[in-house]
Amino acid sequence: MPKAWEGEGYERTDLMRSFRGAQLGTTTRARELRRDATDVEKRLWQRLRGRQIENLKFVRQQAIGPYYGDFACREARVVIELDGGQHADSEYDARRDAFMISQSYIVLRFWNTEVMENIEGVIGRIVEAVRNRD
Repeated sequence: MPKAWEGEGYERTDLMRSFRGAQLGTTTRARELRRDATDVEKRLWQRLRGRQIENLKFVRQQAIGPYYGDFACREARVVIELDGGQHADSEYDARRDAFMISQSYIVLRFWNTEVMENIEGVIGRIVEAVRNRD
């Protein structure tokens, strides 16, 4: 008996992609990144989850092309990146940001110390960016 995808113009890999069009393996990697979240990511996530900001849904470790955004709101097209010292002047981050911008996202970057020492200021900047996006 032929498989559902055979003879219908689909390849098996087409059916294995996630609903949002992620590439193979991205779901597994995103789960790993969420499971291994840093304390800083956990702290910010507690303020982003559950539509607490402007009633927008944020998700963690969202695949956007070949990259992952620490947090993303697909509706507002906003990506939030948290950076430690290893990210200073990173060429990889510059390429990732350029790609996300080419996909109509705005990228907000916060240092880990900002989140830990001034979470209200970080939330304020996110709200401002989302409101100005409209």
